[in-house]
Amino acid sequence: MYLSRLILNPRSRQARNELADPYEMHRTVCKALPNANYQANESAGILFRVDLHPRTRIPTLLVQSRQKPDWTFLSAERKDYLLSESELPLDVENPAVKEMLLNLQEGQTLAFRLRANPTVKKDREGKKQGRRMGLIHEADQQKWITRKLEAAGATLINVNIVNEQFTRGKLFKEKEKASRLSFLSVQFDGILQIRDSAKLLESVSTGFGSAKGLGFGLLSLART
Repeated sequence: MYLSRLILNPRSRQARNELADPYEMHRTVCKALPNANYQANESAGILFRVDLHPRTRIPTLLVQSRQKPDWTFLSAERKDYLLSESELPLDVENPAVKEMLLNLQEGQTLAFRLRANPTVKKDREGKKQGRRMGLIHEADQQKWITRKLEAAGATLINVNIVNEQFTRGKLFKEKEKASRLSFLSVQFDGILQIRDSAKLLESVSTGFGSAKGLGFGLLSLART
């Protein structure tokens, strides 16, 4: 897997439009990956998340993918999309791409960050498929992240939950005229302990929860 970091220019009209519409940001991400498109999320292993610097509020786009991306098109098509070299700290690459080499071990304790769309399926009378409902209460959100990590081979030690504004977007490219839906956005920051390293690695690769094409599901791990 590969991890890209793009420090966006908050004055760029294109960047601002995509921050407000993650569906369009996903289209930009797909341009960097050969044979990727909105519906090929799983085969390309595309996950992305936008983090804001706590002081400057400058947005950073993180992209995880199974293919090595090529971001050179940004220089030609969107000259002001990235923060310029003159505005960056010395020797900071933008964009930066590195291969992810996760050496996970059973019993290891790690810090994590996850922005997710925590939902539960509700059965609908007369319908084969249930409807996904956002979990708006913090107690339910904590149960959700506990359950997801358990299924991924990890145990939740502690977590801080921040409810963000709803994200608006659409899920399928062919539904160009479809109205955009609202998706609950929740950021989880916490500590986990690994029980099954292979299972956790697979879950990191595939992502957590629903609406991954709208910037949800990317689990970042770091030493505590």
